[in-house]
Order: sequence, then structure tokens, then C-alpha cells
Amino acid sequence: MAHSMPTQKPDATVEVISNRPPLDAPEVMKARMDLAACFRMAARLGLEEGICNHFSVLVPGYDDLFIVNPYGKAFAEITASSLLICDFHGRVVSGDGSPEATAFYIHARVHDRLPRARAVFHTHMPYATALSMTEGEPLLFAGQTALKFYGRTAVDSNYSGLALDNAEGDRIASSIGDADVLFMKHHGVMVLGRSIAEAWDDIYYLERACQVQTLALSTGRKVTPVATSIAAAVARQMRDGDAESGRLHLESIKRRLDIEEPSYRS
Repeated sequence: MAHSMPTQKPDATVEVISNRPPLDAPEVMKARMDLAACFRMAARLGLEEGICNHFSVLVPGYDDLFIVNPYGKAFAEITASSLLICDFHGRVVSGDGSPEATAFYIHARVHDRLPRARAVFHTHMPYATALSMTEGEPLLFAGQTALKFYGRTAVDSNYSGLALDNAEGDRIASSIGDADVLFMKHHGVMVLGRSIAEAWDDIYYLERACQVQTLALSTGRKVTPVATSIAAAVARQMRDGDAESGRLHLESIKRRLDIEEPSYRS
């Protein structure tokens, strides 16, 4: 299902500008380790699909370079050093290998067109993807966890196959609008975050909300949404604490991995 992309090494047009951190700066290495931790925990939770899904983050201090997983590695194999740094033209600035083709065309265009999207996580995680395949709005906002996403979702209803060119990446980016979560009909989901921690927090709780909704629907009984005024108020309450909650959530998974799977840092 995945498609490789020809490796393009940097040329004279790719340079690290002197007033920006070097690509081995501590803040860049921290971003690599944080992202690697998200891959490892996503694998443990069954949020990935083979070697086909991808997470990315803009390199700290840059708005034209992003860190992304290399083609051919499962989430459970990812380490901080195995991640690639790419520019928006398909050149691999740092790392061995190349990004999976759809990873490049989706993530490069979303990062380029939506600078607020510091982190972009795309998965085919089962419950959220299942709801993307159903008629109507995917989330019913009937459970408290789902209310975290009230007013923050969009639906891309125009599935047209694999994202194998800039035009499809641009189309996906334009369908997001002001949303933080995109349900991609017949495909999967994408989460945009102001940081790795917030993207991780959202993708984790999004799948939990979709799982609970699927279980509720399986009873055959009517699922009753929360009143819109209450849903909006709760969403604001949750959003106010998202940055700190996301930071603590990410730190908690790193502590667990440091004991059970410390190779993610390598």
C-alpha cells in the first residue's frame, strides 16, 4: 500500500541559515526523541497500519523543514536518529532513506500552507477510520472525551485516491480550514497540533472517543448528543488546559518507554 519516493539529497540551495539552530541542536534532538516516543506508543496502542502512516513536526526554529518517519520502517522500529529531516521540495536534508511518497505530499503541503500546524499526525487508526467510512458526521459529541474536539473537526468528503502529487496535498490542506482534526472519508484521520505533545494528546483521545462511540452505536440504542451549549462550554474548558495536559501526557509516555523501551531515544 505504501509507495516509495526517490531519495533527493541536499544541493546548494539547501542551507542552514546562521541565525537558526543547527540541525543537531539540543532542541532539535529533543523534537526527534519526542516524536520517536509518539511512534513507539502509537504502535503499542495499535494506532498504526503497517508501514503506511506518518507523523511529522516542523524542525524547531524552522518553518521550511520538517521531521518525518522514513519509508519502510514500522512505528515500533522508529528511533530518534532514524527520523528524516526534509524540505518542502522533497530533498532529504538529514538522515538515511526517504519519506513514503504520500507522507511527503501530504505533510509538506499541510506544513507549508498551514504554518499553525507545527505537528501533523496521520493514521488509519481503526475506530476513527471506521467512523470516517459512515454516513453523516463522524463524531456525535455524545461523550465527554468527544467534547474535547467539539468545534475543531472538519470532514474531507472528496476522497480521490492516494496523495501522490502536490495537487492532492494542497487539496487535503485546503479541506482542513480552521480545524485541528480532519476526518478523511474512506481513508483515515489527520490531527494538527501546535506541538508534538498536543498532537499526541489529540490523536490518543480522538481514537478513545471514536472507540466509545462505536461501542455505544453497537448497542442498537439511540446515541444522544450533549446539548450544543454545554458541548461548547466543555470544549472551551478542555482547550484551556490542552497545552499542559498534552505536555504531561507526553512526559508520562516517555517515562514508561524509558523503562520498557528506551531504544526510542537512540
